[in-house]
Parts: sequence; structure tokens; C-alpha cells
Amino acid sequence: MAFARTCSVALVGVDGVIVEVQADLEPGVAAFTLVGLPDKALSEARDRVRAAVVNSGEAWPQRKLTVGLSPASVPKSGSGFDLAVACAVLAAAERLDPSAIADLLLIGELGLDGRVRPVRGVLPSVLAAADAGYERVVVADQTAAEAALVPGVSVIGVRSLRQLIAVLTGAPEPEEPADRLAGRPDPLMAGLMLPTAGVRGLPDAAAARMDLADVAGQYEARRALEIAAAGGHHLYLKGPPGAGKTMLAERLPSLLPRLTQQEALEVTAVHSVAGLLPAGRPLIDHAPYCSPHHSTTMPAIVGGGSGLPRPGAVSLAHRGVLFLDEAPEFPVRVLDALRQPLEAGEVVIARSAGSLRLPARFLLCLAANPCPCGRHSRRGEGCECTPAMVSRYQGRLSGPLLDRVDLQVQVAPVTRAELMQRDTSAETTEIVAARVLAARERAAARLAGTPWRTNAEVPGHELRTRWQLASGALNDAARQLERGLLTARGLDRVLRVAWTVADLAGRDRPEQRDIRTALVLRTGADQGLPLTEQFFRRPDRAPDRSSDRAPDRAADRTGDGSGERSGELPDPGAGRRPVRSRSARRPTDPTPTETPEETGT
Repeated sequence: MAFARTCSVALVGVDGVIVEVQADLEPGVAAFTLVGLPDKALSEARDRVRAAVVNSGEAWPQRKLTVGLSPASVPKSGSGFDLAVACAVLAAAERLDPSAIADLLLIGELGLDGRVRPVRGVLPSVLAAADAGYERVVVADQTAAEAALVPGVSVIGVRSLRQLIAVLTGAPEPEEPADRLAGRPDPLMAGLMLPTAGVRGLPDAAAARMDLADVAGQYEARRALEIAAAGGHHLYLKGPPGAGKTMLAERLPSLLPRLTQQEALEVTAVHSVAGLLPAGRPLIDHAPYCSPHHSTTMPAIVGGGSGLPRPGAVSLAHRGVLFLDEAPEFPVRVLDALRQPLEAGEVVIARSAGSLRLPARFLLCLAANPCPCGRHSRRGEGCECTPAMVSRYQGRLSGPLLDRVDLQVQVAPVTRAELMQRDTSAETTEIVAARVLAARERAAARLAGTPWRTNAEVPGHELRTRWQLASGALNDAARQLERGLLTARGLDRVLRVAWTVADLAGRDRPEQRDIRTALVLRTGADQGLPLTEQFFRRPDRAPDRSSDRAPDRAADRTGDGSGERSGELPDPGAGRRPVRSRSARRPTDPTPTETPEETGT
């Protein structure tokens, strides 16, 4: 009896499980049995491996062959076990030294001609091998650069089974030229990359041309975008069509800092499993951007599929931006399914074949029109929707979902002056990204030694106890909480935003004006509190543009000019007519239920 073993990796989501591939040869009728919970693709490895071995110039053993995949209780899927199965069979047949492959981990699919084809999920597989103590890994030559991203692992890239046999036996390596046709990609990469499904993991030419200065007007939304990028806060943009909501969201990833090495490995591992890793670019070091269509199903958003689940949009946007344009058009069940990953930063998917955890620490950006026709406003001018239609449309975004969104900004229509005149004071993406990076570094220094990286990840209890605020800073938020206009979760998120505003302003801790700014960004539209650029800009920043607005809006927003320092809001009651109480009315004043005829006036 001849026996040999080697190792490969089974992927469960983005986590790898080391699988021992055992080959046993016994006297008897020639047969090939594969055991260990293989799926359909893996069961077909018997024919692929036999043809690859014969076409590589090796003899196939004419005995009873049993290949076992251990642990047998873990489901195995895919064609990445082919290379390990072939080497185990050859070692059992004494063509290879069994000790030469005992401590080797092999990942790759075999073609019928013996060529080694790359498979998805190489990076998480090699990460699992490194954690298990393996020092040598064999992969397809096309994915060797991806495997080499893992430190402490020696990677051997091969293009054929013949080449691997030569490496293991010390024989001269045969030349295996790349099979490329003029103007065509490598055919071995076919099937490795899937359609991008709205995911942009690397800065392409179109994304590089997107500049924040291209957005006309929208100073409030620009400032909210900067705060969202600096603290990792979720953002909701609500406004009429053509106001620039999509333009703002598309420029949000360029404001985010480059990913750290650990974050880049996490993101690359998810994209590698999903088959979205671009050829020739093994590492994703930019924040990914995922923008699925509103007809996307729940498995495509959260993750799932037949058999073992695959990463969805929330995982593909890990450490990046998930943009849901026309958010009310998404199915309500899909939107509410985002509530758990928004809080936990991961998504847990349970299926009959098993359950797994997928990373989902993303920045959510929602965009919506105010009503089905898009022209609804407080004045009601031009809107053709009934109040019931408006209420039903806006109610598709549930309260618990919006309670998890830190920044909720009204995007006003662009004025003629903002659209037609060139705004030389508009800041570019490079300038804003520099401030975002400085704020992130300030937060990272404060959060050093903790498991959190951004203000949006810090629990509210820690914000209230570990880092003290300025005296009286929470007075306004406490009143909102007592009046029922702010939930306990909302108070925590106001604190997180306030810390980000303070980091952008260079302050050591939030003050009352920072809390007020956070309140306006969360509930200002509902409470009638204005939010304009002049409350955030420095004196040398963009000029006041309230004159471009309607006169009544400009008057409401500027008030009497008091309290207009950077990051400070004016008194909401300043400049308004005092309201007399019922008991203070003159006898001749009509009550709300009286008419002038009833009072005799």
C-alpha cells in the first residue's frame, strides 16, 4: 500500500480552513474515489487530474485510488484542490518524494493539458496558510504576486504540472511560455475575474477626473461630505433631481485616505474571493466604491447565494463607500437588512450548508428625492404628488435605519448664479482630502491603544466617560433628548460627529458649538435650524453666498450675524418674532377657534 499527503485550503467566506489531501493506492480494480464533502466542481477533479497527469508525460497508476479531503465535515468547493490532488497521487505512486510535499500547500486548478490555472481567493487562502505555520505555498504564476503580499511565506508560481514536478524533483525546468494572442488577454485568466457589479476598487481614469470643485454650489453638502470622510460617518443626501447628490457621492471615495496595509489586505481578500481583483494589480490600497442598482436583490446586497454564501455589496464596500442612489426605490427588506452591519461592522449569514461572518465596515451614503416627482418642498410649489404619496415615499426609509445615519443633509436646488458663474473659491478634492487626512491622524492619535480607528466606530459609552467634553457642551443635545427629538443612539452619534468636527477644527475636545453643529447635521432640517457654509468656513474661505438664495431663506440663515464663528451656530431664536402665550393675548385677539365675526371685530 502506498500513501502520501499534502495540503490545500477550503474557503468559508473570506476565511480559510486548512485541508489535508490524502492519496491512498491499493491493489485492485483501477478506480478513482474522491471523498470529503466535495461539491460538483470538485468531484469533476477526477477527470481533470487524470488527463493533466497523462498529458504531462506521467503514468497514471492502474490501481484502486482513494483521495480523501480532511476534515471531512467541512464542505469543499471549487477547483483549487486539483494541484494538491495531482501531487498527492504522484507521490503515492512514488513519482514524487512524499516528504517533499508533506509541508507544502498547493492551490490551483489543472487544465486537461496540464497547465495550472489561477483560482479566486488566493490571498485569504495564503493568509490562512501563514496563520497555520506553512512557509511554502505553490500557486498559479498569474496569482503569485497576490500570494506574495502575505509576509513570511515563500511563494512558488508555476504555469504547468510539468514545471512543478521539475521543481520538486530537482530536474531542469521546462519552458512554459505565456499563451497570449496579440491584443488578447491571457486565456488562463478566463473565469477568474467576474463582472464588476458596480464595484470600483481601484482609481480608474474616470474616477481620477472627478473633482469636488466640479460641484456647483452645495456648500452645506460639501461640508457634510468632508465630515463624513473625516470620521467615517454615514450620510443621507435628500434633495430634488439635478441638485448634485450623485456627483457628491461619487467624489466621496477620493476624500478618504489610502488604506493601511492591514486594511488593504482585508479589502483585497474580499475582492479576491468575489472574483473582482483586477489582473496585474494584486493589492487594493484605495477605498472601494460600490453603487448597486435599486433592483438589486438582498443576497446581492448582504451576501448569499446557493451553497456557501458569497460576499455581497456590503462586504465589497468594506473600508470604502456603499452608495445607494434612489434609496426609497430599494425594497424595504433590503434597506432594513443594512441595520445590523451598520452597527456591527460585519454581516453574519446562516445557510443550511453553514454560517459565516463577512466584513462589512463601510461608509453608507444614501441619496433620495423628496417625493416621487422630485419637486416636493415646504412651499409645495410644482409638486404633483398628494400628501399620502409623499408620506408613503419617504416612509420607505424606516426610522431605525435613519437613526443609524449620522449626517442627514437637505440638498437645495442649484441657483442660476451658482450654475452659470465660475466659482473660483470652490475647494478641490486635494485640499479637502488633506484636511480629512489631518483629522484622521488627530483621531488616530487619540484612539491609539484602542480597537477603534475612526470616531464613527467608538461606542457612545466610551465617548461619554473616557474622553470628557467641555463644560455645558451637551446642554442642547440633552434638551433634544428630553423632548423626544433625539434617541439614545442618536445622542451617541451626535457625540461622534462632534468629535470629528473638533478634529477638523484642530480642537482638543468638542465644545458647545461642535455639538450644535452635529445636531444641525443630524436634525437641523427637521427643527428648522439652518445650515450654511458661513457657519463652517474660516474667514479666508469661500465668501458668503446667502445673497444667491431666496431673500427669505437668506434672512433666516444669516439672522443678525451673531455667533458666526467657524463651527458655531447662531441662536435659533434670534431675529424671530416672539410668540405670545394664550394668557398674554389681548382681549380683542381672536383665539385659534374664533373668527373675526364671533369676536365682533
